[in-house]
Amino acid sequence: MRHTLALPLLALAIAFPAATATGQSQDPLRSGPQAKEEQVDQKPKKKREAIYDESADAKQQIAAALAKAKKENRRVLIQWGANWCGWCHLLHDLCESDRQLKRELLYEYDVVLVDIGRWDKNVDLAEHYGVDFKKHGVPYLTVLDADGSVLVNQETGSLEDGPKHDPAKVLAFLRENKAPYLTADSVLSEGLVEAKETGKRVFLHFGAPWCGWCHRLEDWMAREDVARILGKDFVDVKIDTDRTIGGQDLMKHYTKGQPTGIPWYAVVDPNGEVLVTSNYPTNNIGFPYQPEEIEAFGQMLAEGSIRLTDKDIAALKESLAEARQEIERRKAERRRSGSR
Repeated sequence: MRHTLALPLLALAIAFPAATATGQSQDPLRSGPQAKEEQVDQKPKKKREAIYDESADAKQQIAAALAKAKKENRRVLIQWGANWCGWCHLLHDLCESDRQLKRELLYEYDVVLVDIGRWDKNVDLAEHYGVDFKKHGVPYLTVLDADGSVLVNQETGSLEDGPKHDPAKVLAFLRENKAPYLTADSVLSEGLVEAKETGKRVFLHFGAPWCGWCHRLEDWMAREDVARILGKDFVDVKIDTDRTIGGQDLMKHYTKGQPTGIPWYAVVDPNGEVLVTSNYPTNNIGFPYQPEEIEAFGQMLAEGSIRLTDKDIAALKESLAEARQEIERRKAERRRSGSR
């Protein structure tokens, strides 16, 4: 159902077709602009937790998602909607609770929830992507490729089944529009060619969508200050062991078949020869978190780099220490919140 109103519980149960922002409706309980406004402004009986960040810069959010999607060979999924929209909450809750949908989104999409306000926010952005949410209602879905081109705009009425969204239909939509998988050999080959052309080496790292420490490493590497320093010497090549064809085999090749956790990484020369690995000095560093891991990571970089100075490596180690402090601060906040 294409919902443009915050639905009362009765309307959700009856599941009449929803009104659009123009006031047109097939729902006898909610016809006309005046009734529409009354529905929108009606206070819900039970306050929902906000899922849309009403103060966010949607353009920035989409740009960040596109940068990540390009690096990970994924798609960006925009869900247009608002916190007052009951059906937006229903779709969001379904994607959080359904195991298959949650996995598909985790593996294949970077999701951005764009707030439409009272039909008056991010209108220019919607027009840029060819979206008329006032006509089609919300939630409304847009899938972008990693270059920012629109692959599909999708109203969600056709994804419904009575008073809810149909998990099978939503899953089919997501699977139909996910990015085709790449081969690990081709991804690495491109990185090696770039390294040869630029006189650099390849920072080859392996991870998977379910791996939280992998995400921490990738988020740290994507920081502007960190990327600038690492970029002096390294071409960044990420191999997803779950989503890249042949990814696990390539990792076994570089780890010499030895069991190890992820993230695992190596510095390789433009010919693909290993110079140093994250088994430094003996055990896999993973995401450098503990002080001794940060120190080992700095020594690994010193051994595998060409142009990085002592000052560069010190700056990277300091940023890792700051990242650890921030993670610990958030953990402490969650513990305090849980105790109240």
